[in-house]
Amino acid sequence: MINSRYGKIAGINGNMIVAEFDDYVIQNEVAYVIHNEERLKSEVIRVRGNNAELQVYEDTSSLRIGEKVEFSGELLSVELGPGLLGQIFDGLQNPLPQLAEKFGFFLKRGEYLEALPDKSKWKFTPTVKKDDKVKAGDKLGFVDEGIFKHWIMVPFSLQGELEIVSIADVGTYALKDTIARLKDANGQIHSAAMQQIWPVKIPITAYAEKLKPLEPLTTKIRLIDSFFPVARGGTYCIPGPFGSGKTVLQQLISKHAEIDIVIIAACGERAGEVVETLRTFPEIIDTKTNKPLMERTVIICNTSSMPVAARESSVYTAVTIAEYYRQMGLNVLLLADSTSRWAQAMREMSGRLEEIPGEEAFPAYLETRIASFYERAGIVKLRDGSFGSVTIGGTVSPAGGNFEEPVTQSTLKVVGAFHGLSRDRSNARKYPAIDPLESWSKYRSVVDEAQIIKGKQILKKANEIYQMMKVIGEEGTSLEDFTVYMKGEFIDSVYLQQNAFDEVDAATDAERQRYVFNIIYEVINTQLDFKDKTESRKSFQVLIQKFHEWNSLEMQSEDFNKKEKEIKDIVAGKAKQKQNNEKDL
Repeated sequence: MINSRYGKIAGINGNMIVAEFDDYVIQNEVAYVIHNEERLKSEVIRVRGNNAELQVYEDTSSLRIGEKVEFSGELLSVELGPGLLGQIFDGLQNPLPQLAEKFGFFLKRGEYLEALPDKSKWKFTPTVKKDDKVKAGDKLGFVDEGIFKHWIMVPFSLQGELEIVSIADVGTYALKDTIARLKDANGQIHSAAMQQIWPVKIPITAYAEKLKPLEPLTTKIRLIDSFFPVARGGTYCIPGPFGSGKTVLQQLISKHAEIDIVIIAACGERAGEVVETLRTFPEIIDTKTNKPLMERTVIICNTSSMPVAARESSVYTAVTIAEYYRQMGLNVLLLADSTSRWAQAMREMSGRLEEIPGEEAFPAYLETRIASFYERAGIVKLRDGSFGSVTIGGTVSPAGGNFEEPVTQSTLKVVGAFHGLSRDRSNARKYPAIDPLESWSKYRSVVDEAQIIKGKQILKKANEIYQMMKVIGEEGTSLEDFTVYMKGEFIDSVYLQQNAFDEVDAATDAERQRYVFNIIYEVINTQLDFKDKTESRKSFQVLIQKFHEWNSLEMQSEDFNKKEKEIKDIVAGKAKQKQNNEKDL
């Protein structure tokens, strides 16, 4: 460990202080501002001559010029090990429930608790033996953490091939107890415990190969999986105005997506929304395990009322924990809500650093920072042949729902899917409120691509006809165009929208999506015959009602098959009528 060095405060500007030092300072090292009995955690963000500029992760009121600053020589890091699941941390990995228990609901600044208590004991089972050869990230053994095997790994910081000198027997150990001793190529002995420390701003790369995301990640939300899919190990963003359903959509994706671990990074959202998340998650029942979803979730919580610098730490803490579980061969979903608050924190610190501002006063490096965060997503092949992934989904809260603002545009350049939420669709009580005309995805759908292209064409044409009808009225539209418009309304109503309160319709697996869309494709691809627009509207209304009833029935049940036959009979009847009319002509 590097010995501590000291400096003194030379300037204070909000959450940024300037410290004078005589020795040396390391970029991005952690420092502590000493104020009476308080030690306020901070990070060096720029060094100029004998002055170090630090962002303080606490309230800086009452600090004074000349007070001591202690430089620790360590980078901002997190504790990794068994016991993370089910926990609620702040951006510095302080366990919030334990802080509240010790200090009350108003958190005391300068107080930090261990993320993983030393006294907790875990039953360790080794999977390697003496003289085995291993590398950083290889598995030494496991402990049971909920429904998962939590693999204890060779410390990520070790280099080259190592030989196991000793390995602990099956038994119960504390997190910091030595469970293995490893010898490197130089003959130096290293100790390994169940807990390890890792800097949050350095990606974990202890794997054999990083692969391109190709396999779809099924979220069981039809509009996403079929039209704008997300890949396992991919990236996506959900921009939308306030109140359009970003948080609700993230919670339902967390509940239904086919992933192992959920990491929530509440990086600066309003306290009301964060409290709702904290209250809701412990009550959500996981459909896979029939236990609380919180048992396979980690929440990193920073509200808009907390110091702005803490928003940045919460983002990096969350993605580091996600990478840690990925190293075990698990599929992790990281949801950041919302990255706009993080970007606003960057803008504030950039202003205090007197940097040249970019568009809308955001720092010129905004795009680089956002890209470096999303680039930590991916699917990796581990050295034992297993695969793990981190999928990152970030919400963006553009002012006024303007998708042209810098944070949204910087995000769109690096993500693989864009799920733009619409205020109009939200006001119309359409769920999810993702705009099918503005959204896009670079990933492969769970449904046949040709069918999806046809569906998108119908939706686009239907919208053009709707816009035209708003000007010239329905009477100025041909029957053929009106029928296309009704087909678009049909797709929107029966497939793009889901009833989140219905046990069956709330989550649709990939197999059912393919099956149902085959029927929808048959409807939109069939030339239907109607005498007039009234008959067209009534026929589609009946069809829509039948589909809504069908969506709520268990697949391949007797009622499901009966309702499917009714739908096919309606479509066949109108198609037959069209053929008969053509013969008469």
